[in-house]
Amino acid sequence: MGPIPRKSYSTDNTGMPLIQLTPAQRKEHRANAHHLDPVVMVGGDGLTDAVKKEIHAALNAHGLIKVRVFSDDRAAREAMFQALADELGAAPIQHIGKLLVLWRPMPAKERAENEDRMPGPRDVKVLKYSSRSGQRPEVKTLRVLGNQRLSAGGQVKRAKPKKPVSIKKRSQT
Repeated sequence: MGPIPRKSYSTDNTGMPLIQLTPAQRKEHRANAHHLDPVVMVGGDGLTDAVKKEIHAALNAHGLIKVRVFSDDRAAREAMFQALADELGAAPIQHIGKLLVLWRPMPAKERAENEDRMPGPRDVKVLKYSSRSGQRPEVKTLRVLGNQRLSAGGQVKRAKPKKPVSIKKRSQT
């Protein structure tokens, strides 16, 4: 994806921010939404609280979503599109047929610090020398996981597993 889109927020009478997008940003979001499948389906009951809650959760999880509306009334779909954008603070991207495309920036995820956590994977730089003389050594960055080790030759190998304990010895302890 390209550069981070600039957002300008203004508020309407409900206090929820409305996201104003430039035509280029709207075009980029339409292009990104092209391959998406609808994540929420609005049935015959229309825009219920449960449907709004699901759309809100999907916007928080994905940012850019498609909503399929099973209604033949275009005016009702257009009103639903604007209502969703206003109530959920999302930008209306596209209304084509029975599909509605909405976008809202994803909230920053809070990470819980776990002190008991072991170190994660580490990136190690390895020099690979060429068999031909006069060539520069190639620098490769390898990711070594917690259950792996780096051998002297620059190979990533799995750590040696513990030897299995026989059933007889397990039953004795």
